[in-house]
Amino acid sequence: MFLHHSCSSVNLFFTFQDSCFGGSGRNTQAAVRRLAPYASGILFHSHFSLSIPLSFSLSLAMAVQCNATLSAMDDLVESPDAASTSSFSPLECTYSITVYAGYGVEMQVKKVNLSKKESLTIMGYGGLGPELLANETLMREGQVIRSTSNQVYIHYRSLQQTNHGVFSLHYQAYLLSCPFPLSAESGGVTVTDIHPGGQAHFHCDPGFQVRGHEMATCVNATVPRWSTPEPQCVAVSCGGWIRNATVGRILSPPPPSVSNHSNGSNLSCHWLIEAKEGHRLHLHFERIAFDENDDKLIVRSSNSSLSSSLFDSDLDDVPERGLLSEGSTLYLELTADSSSIPLLFSLRYEAFDDEHCWEPYMPHGNFSSSDISYQLGTTVTFACSPGFVMEQGSGTIECIDPSNPHWNDSEPMCKAQCGGGLTEASGTILSPDWPQSYSKGLDCVWQIHGNEEKRIELDIQILNIRHTDVLTIFDGQDLMSNVIGQYVRSRERFQVVSGGSEVTLQFQSDPDDSTFISSQGFVIHYREVEPNDTCPTLPRIEFGWVTSSHSSNVRGSVLTYQCQPGYDISGSDIVTCQWDLSWSSSPPTCTKVQQCPDPGEVVNGARSVRPETGFAVGTLVRFSCNQGYQLEGPSQISCHGRDTGTPKWSDRSPKCVLKYDPCPNPGVPDNGYQTLYKHSYQAGETLRFFCYEGYELIGEVIISCVPGHPSQWNNPPPFCKVAYEELLDDHNLEGKFYYVIDGHLSLIRSVCRLEWKPLFWKSLSHTHSYSPITVESDFNNPLYEAGDTREYEVSI
Repeated sequence: MFLHHSCSSVNLFFTFQDSCFGGSGRNTQAAVRRLAPYASGILFHSHFSLSIPLSFSLSLAMAVQCNATLSAMDDLVESPDAASTSSFSPLECTYSITVYAGYGVEMQVKKVNLSKKESLTIMGYGGLGPELLANETLMREGQVIRSTSNQVYIHYRSLQQTNHGVFSLHYQAYLLSCPFPLSAESGGVTVTDIHPGGQAHFHCDPGFQVRGHEMATCVNATVPRWSTPEPQCVAVSCGGWIRNATVGRILSPPPPSVSNHSNGSNLSCHWLIEAKEGHRLHLHFERIAFDENDDKLIVRSSNSSLSSSLFDSDLDDVPERGLLSEGSTLYLELTADSSSIPLLFSLRYEAFDDEHCWEPYMPHGNFSSSDISYQLGTTVTFACSPGFVMEQGSGTIECIDPSNPHWNDSEPMCKAQCGGGLTEASGTILSPDWPQSYSKGLDCVWQIHGNEEKRIELDIQILNIRHTDVLTIFDGQDLMSNVIGQYVRSRERFQVVSGGSEVTLQFQSDPDDSTFISSQGFVIHYREVEPNDTCPTLPRIEFGWVTSSHSSNVRGSVLTYQCQPGYDISGSDIVTCQWDLSWSSSPPTCTKVQQCPDPGEVVNGARSVRPETGFAVGTLVRFSCNQGYQLEGPSQISCHGRDTGTPKWSDRSPKCVLKYDPCPNPGVPDNGYQTLYKHSYQAGETLRFFCYEGYELIGEVIISCVPGHPSQWNNPPPFCKVAYEELLDDHNLEGKFYYVIDGHLSLIRSVCRLEWKPLFWKSLSHTHSYSPITVESDFNNPLYEAGDTREYEVSI
């Protein structure tokens, strides 16, 4: 070791021999790492000897620990502290992030401020090779960076002596997915999920068949991938030679009228399936239906029509476990007549060698195997996909017999049932025979029984049935329960939530549909959810308000929307919470009213509008009358805007009236008055009269101005007469009065002579509290007395 001393620092040079550390370059590196707290930078070499310059401050400042290995699913990566890096150059930091397989790293740039002498690189590893995800030239605050694998490396380097830049990166793991599989030409693909565990189901158009695997599974890996490559769709033909066969199908050929191989009304097809040398073939009868009298299928374990047969449809039953070839070839012969029964069959073949069983096959399901190569002793366990029920066969099979490897039982079948009881917390309901079309004349009932404290949510993902078929959903345990919904034809994906813990579904297909055509059916997922018997809260509308018929958004509640003055409502102003806890429509909006209402046409006249379109603020409307009429009101009006409220016209629209001389005012009657007093009235106008209190009106209350030359009133004006005038004559009045003395009711006899003047009626507000007595009268009311009765005579 050599030591050079200076005032500010000590420079040390070390020379290590591998022998000092056990003769291993790895030990040498370990020793150097132990010196890392004092080093500004270290470069490891595997040479036999190593010389490293090392400098450290006399203040013994610690170096920055900026290298880190992170495995959390959510964390923060930040630049080293500025204070601890001020005296170190160059500065290099490496951060390694590794999350679970099947997950990627999603990173958001929270902060980045670097100089030209600094670099920040983000690389993805674990895939086919290193992948540059981002660097400092492409990085911006707020940017989101995603890796395609579960490993990411971040490398930071600074050549500055001081004032190192800063960066902050927040990362979290996200679930990776397989790429969406490509559809084969003349075919398609249906994907349940592109994340690990999801499946892709391939199919071909009519007239084509799948060559390869019909199903692929997304495999969880550093970079998720599909378990098998995409298959091909090859044209269905009447016969052919299949070389190097691995897995595939032979399907029903086209009808004789279409086939190029037809001879009149007969069909004769021959297939030769040839596997690799040393392999055998297994033929599985997936479906077979033809006329037993006119159609015939023969399978031979050779490449010649002269070899012995393994299967003859005229002699043998369809083998549930399929057929095994004796060698590497199978020869199939089909002869058919164009009978009334359509020819239908599907045969699946798989190739395998002498030390293995063939690959099991289970449509609409999956299986797990103790050995993916299916050697002797391998066990395979089957399970149906959600919505399917296992039929026939066994749930577990084993590869047996070293001299002739085969499975001890046939593969089971998975079929979509017509109805059933469901008690699981979640599941799937499929139309019968899904994914094939359902039959006509069906009446299927499914009953879902959930936890009593839960509700059932139905997610109708696919609904495509004929217009004569119907799917009904009942909110209860039987068909007598309340109907949530009834559906026909096709409909986009939607959800339904029950009001209780049980739901019943009924599907009926028309048995008498003469135009019966294939239809896709339906796919319904269900699950238990927490009770929530209210519709979701709707957002408030701007420039308006809402009133509700109930305190909460329960089924049947109605929301009524209104807009502030100056705004018009756009959409439905009434929204109802429906039985399935969805709103009948979206909330409306309130839009600013920018024009006045139409002022209307003028009768017996015309109008002109400028500008001609609409009645926006600033519009001017001029009015004119036809010949013989004159304008009553303003000749023009304009639309004015207001800060609050809707725009308004400057005045009322005028009228066009006939040009007649007006009727003069007939005058105001004594002790009376008119409404709307004017000097004259136009033809057609009316005038109403009233009398003051105490007077009665004699004549017509309302008179009209009748047009003419000159115009005249249709009746003379009325006059006002004193009310009860006949009672004002002088009369002797003799009356009897009762008076209460000492708590007793007594009769007072008196004779009155009164003289009344008309002046008494001029103002009833000054009259006495009793009415005038102008006639002689006796009070004949019954007399109620108690105790002594005293009689007094009073003169008035």
